[in-house]
Amino acid sequence: MGKLIYSLSSTLDGYNSDARGDYSWAFPGEAVVAAITEDMANVTTHLYGRRMYETMAIWETDPSAAEESPVSADFAEFWKRSRKVVFSRTLENVWTERTRLEREFTPEAVERAKAETPGDLIIEGPTLAGTALLMGLVDIVELMIWPVTVGGGTRVFPDGLRAGFRLVRERRFEENGMVQVRYEPR
Repeated sequence: MGKLIYSLSSTLDGYNSDARGDYSWAFPGEAVVAAITEDMANVTTHLYGRRMYETMAIWETDPSAAEESPVSADFAEFWKRSRKVVFSRTLENVWTERTRLEREFTPEAVERAKAETPGDLIIEGPTLAGTALLMGLVDIVELMIWPVTVGGGTRVFPDGLRAGFRLVRERRFEENGMVQVRYEPR
């Protein structure tokens, strides 16, 4: 059974987006996209909430995203061949291949997704992933920390989370000053 990886961009002050929902500060360069694609070699399933799914679906629905560079094309191919599980009570349907819609995010639904996938799973989006953290379902926390502060917005970690972590990897990106850190819960 694969590991559940919480992967998310973060500001230095711990936010995924600002108070208006803007995350344009997290636009990755070529080296970052290449590293993320490489890191996901064992990931076969993505778990999303509605908003993150709508954001990420462009990798399949908008050919111009893949046409930006060979690195973007590699990521788009990876995303298209991955399985996706979207948790939403409001989304009426999904429009990408290899995608299933689930109405409720429960430990049982996550365990079912783990049992069905041959590799690791990645959960993105602070709301859904925060719930998974609070439920104790996350095996790895991976943050891409950008050298900006926004002063408020959507927090990377949910209120009430009390957990310890052990650093297992860090990587620096000179092109933009970003640091990627990977932790395992203690």
